[in-house]
Order: sequence, then C-alpha cells, then structure tokens
Amino acid sequence: MKSIFRWIRQRWMLSMGIAALLGVFSVSVGISGAYVLAHTSTEEFCVSCHEMSYNFAEYKGTIHDTNRTGVRAICTDCHVPHEPGPLVLAKLKATKDLYYTYISPSIDTPEKFEAKRAVMAQTVWRTMKANDSHQCRSCHREDKMNLELQTAKAKSRHAKGKAEGKTCIECHFAIAHKEPEGPGPAELFADEPAK
Repeated sequence: MKSIFRWIRQRWMLSMGIAALLGVFSVSVGISGAYVLAHTSTEEFCVSCHEMSYNFAEYKGTIHDTNRTGVRAICTDCHVPHEPGPLVLAKLKATKDLYYTYISPSIDTPEKFEAKRAVMAQTVWRTMKANDSHQCRSCHREDKMNLELQTAKAKSRHAKGKAEGKTCIECHFAIAHKEPEGPGPAELFADEPAK
C-alpha cells in the first residue's frame, strides 16, 4: 500500500513540477511577446531602417506631427491595427520587410522608393478602405466632432461622404505623406460599391 502512495506522490510531484515549468514558460513568452510588440510599435523602431527615413522626413511638420494641441500620430497609429489579434497578425506579416530590407532590397534608395510609392500608397488605401479607416477613427471620433467648428464646406463634404458610404481615406489622403503619381483613392475606388 505504501508503494502505491509513494507512486501517486511521485507522479503528483512530477505533474506539479511540469505545471510550474509550463507556467513560468508561458509567463516568460507572454512578457517577451508584449515587449516585442511594444518595442516594434515605437517611432524609433519604425524609422530605424533607412528606407523609412524618406517617409519620416515628409511626415515631419505635418498636422499629424506638430499641431496646436501637441497630440501626435506616430507610424503605428496609422499603419498598424490596434486590436490584439489583428495587431499580432500585422506584425507577423511585417516580417517580410526583413527580407526586402536585408536580402532583396527593393526600396533602399530614394529613386526606388519613389518608383514604388504609388503601389505602396494604394496598398495602404485599400487596407484602410476595407477596415473603414479604423486607424483614423481611433483618434478622430465622429461622435466627438464639433460641427460648429467646421467650415461650411467641411460640414457639407462630411455629410455627402457619409450619405455616399465613404470612409475617411477616400477624401483624406496624402496628409502625412507626399501624394504619389497616379490615381488617388477617388479614382481607385470609383468602380467599387460603397460600404
């Protein structure tokens, strides 16, 4: 009988040891993952590749960089989803940038960057249209807009855009970066149904 209790106790101790190790491992992975997500969401990280310095230079001085309130939008505010699941997925997809930065540079000179500017912008515009300009709306809340402070033209255009089912990016583009050559969102989305 003692041998059965000893066997049960040994198995229980082994199980508790394994559970403790799994707990420590899980907490370590969680903390490390949170650190990586936070670090890769900083402005310093985003512009650490010289390719991004072209974009960052044109962003400097825009309304999203410097304004009367001091509220700034950094790269990840506009280019990365804010919910945990989509955020992690976007970070995983972004690992392809390592390939294009270190193995097969495709925008490593200002000339190459300009040659791909329209394609890159259109990709961002499509994403923002598909998610109803979620990144814009995380700061610019329609229910908090004071229509009395908007010009008559802005009020009219916002009402028209809302009635037509448009999203922010269809009118508000090239406000933090230079507008590329080629079709803008209005032409790009002309044949697509409203949301």
